Amino acid sequence: MKQHIATVVLDSEGLSAWIAQDRKVIAMLQLLHGSGADFVVGVNTVVEVMHARTQVARLNWVLSRVKVEPVTEQAAKASAELLKSCGLHGHKYAIDATVAEAALRQPGPVAMLTSDIDDMEKLCGHRVRLVPL
Repeated sequence: MKQHIATVVLDSEGLSAWIAQDRKVIAMLQLLHGSGADFVVGVNTVVEVMHARTQVARLNWVLSRVKVEPVTEQAAKASAELLKSCGLHGHKYAIDATVAEAALRQPGPVAMLTSDIDDMEKLCGHRVRLVPL
C-alpha cells in the first residue's frame, strides 16, 4: 500500500484471517501497524466470526489490539440510511452496512480488508480503500 493509511477496518473475513494467523493477512497487518495505522472492527463483526471452532483465546488476543466500534442507535440509523441511499435492504446487507458506516466514521485515509468488494464498494463508494481478501 503506497498511500499512508490511518485506519484499517476489518470485516468478518479479515478478522477471521487474523485469528487464523493467515500469513498474507498477518504480513499486511504488520506492515500497516508499522506505518502507524490503527485497527478497527465493528461489534457485529465480532459476533459474526464466533462459532464452535473459534479459538476464543486467540480472538481475545486480537480484540485487545483493535478498537471495537459499537453499534449505537445513531450508528444504526446511519447504517439504515446508507443502505437506503444504495438501494439495498434486508438482513443480507445489515452487517455490511454497519461495518461500512463504522469505516466511514474513522480518521482517514481508511482502508478495509474485505472479502465482499462489490457490496462494500456500493456502501463506501471511493471514500474507503478496499483491499480484497
